[in-house]
Amino acid sequence: MKKGTVLFSLLLTILTIAYNVKGQTVNPIIYADVPDLSMIRVGDTYYMSSTTMHMSPGVPIMKSKDLVNWKIVSYAYDVLDSVDELNLNNGKSAYGAGSWASSIRYHNGTYYVSTFAKTTNKTYIYSTNNIEKGPWKKISFEPSLHDHSLFFDDDGKVYMINGGGKIFLRELQNDLSGVKPGTKEHVVIQNASLPASAERGGLPAEGSQLFKVNGKYYLFNISWPSGGMRTVIIHRSDKIGGPYQGRVAFQDKGVAQGGLISTPKGDWYAYLFRDFGAVGRIPYLVPVKWEDGWPVIGENGKVPETLSLPPSKGINPGIVASDEFSRKKGEPKLHLAWQWNHNPDNRLWSVKERPGYLRLKTGRIDTSILFARNTLTQRTFGPKSSAKTCLDLKNMKDGDHAGLMMLQKNYGWIGIKVENGRKYLVMHEGNREIERIPLKQNKIYLKVGCDFVEKADKAYFSYSLNGLSWLKIGSLLNMSYTLPHFMGYRFGLFNYATKMPEGSVDFDFFRIDKKL
Repeated sequence: MKKGTVLFSLLLTILTIAYNVKGQTVNPIIYADVPDLSMIRVGDTYYMSSTTMHMSPGVPIMKSKDLVNWKIVSYAYDVLDSVDELNLNNGKSAYGAGSWASSIRYHNGTYYVSTFAKTTNKTYIYSTNNIEKGPWKKISFEPSLHDHSLFFDDDGKVYMINGGGKIFLRELQNDLSGVKPGTKEHVVIQNASLPASAERGGLPAEGSQLFKVNGKYYLFNISWPSGGMRTVIIHRSDKIGGPYQGRVAFQDKGVAQGGLISTPKGDWYAYLFRDFGAVGRIPYLVPVKWEDGWPVIGENGKVPETLSLPPSKGINPGIVASDEFSRKKGEPKLHLAWQWNHNPDNRLWSVKERPGYLRLKTGRIDTSILFARNTLTQRTFGPKSSAKTCLDLKNMKDGDHAGLMMLQKNYGWIGIKVENGRKYLVMHEGNREIERIPLKQNKIYLKVGCDFVEKADKAYFSYSLNGLSWLKIGSLLNMSYTLPHFMGYRFGLFNYATKMPEGSVDFDFFRIDKKL
């Protein structure tokens, strides 16, 4: 073969490989905190719900046409309930609590999203005929059924299946207002963890999601054996009440907890997630094949790096979004990417009082940023991301603190403190001030950058006096995912008072980037 022919063949091979990679998508499908996935397909459209716990509004509903590119289209609720823990009142909070793993279902033209909250000891069911525009009808009852799956069977009966280790089945009333009177909880699996490990210890099987395929019932659970990794367990039965036969279905990289979804073409995937450090719990898609009536997950038992699905267009603005705080007539007051840290006090924020700005006002005295009302948040995202904002400070009062934060238990922030009538630019790591600089102007630009590459989990803070040249301030923040908050780091815009209420700060914009 001539040298030119060899070179041409090599070039053609490289171009073919590059095209194939470009025409595929890569795992994870969302490099951001979207845990406890539940998913349905209605026709050619997919809908997914996820956990956001103490955030308000809650239980985001995401939409996709290809399983890869997702967009938040609604939330199941604006406010879960009005209690001190959710309102950040009287020194109480719902960090790491609020509403947990949801279940999304479609039945006879109606969409259902159910969730539960140990904070209120209630199970909640939301329903609507229009999943994108609502309105949502709310039903709640006791007790709180942990990690349940809502299930509509072919005979018209409705169930919830849930548990931790021991799996329970409960029949619901026809109107879903509670457990059917006269029925008892039925233990369908005595020890769902057993296929993963006969030893005690670790996380008992939980995260129940129940499916019916070709007349058989398939129950997905996650277990975490001591010394092992997060593991997918599947139990199968011919009857909803059992008996069930179980097996370990998947163990790779700790990618686990989720369920099954099929495409209109008949391809099957498992939607699962992975604990990935400070960015949070990130979703993966893993191909599924059927063998002897069992779903077999993975490619040779592994999570594939690439998938034969349309390429990702990125999660901005579908899951995260920049915001100029300008609103046209008919648009929502806030982009759906935003969530408040706990329930907001809606009297104390506005995008109308000064058009083109988000105004955050103080209405009470707080001693900690973690207990300040009306901190507005968005997810951070990987592998790298940054957020910047600009503040107008002229209406701040003595003792006010305002700025841009990285929200988790081990938090950090950059912003302004007013002390004895003077303004100071500061950087905080937790409640410890790292650096302060006197500030003699009423306009300041703030930025924080995040590095999640290979779990580096570092955040960097900087500021600008003119929006053009940037200077570092303070120290880098070593971010860490903590169970007390149980959530990936979030960007947060805040303003709170430590001496007197009725001050305010105007945020001109919020802009995100996939670079530091």
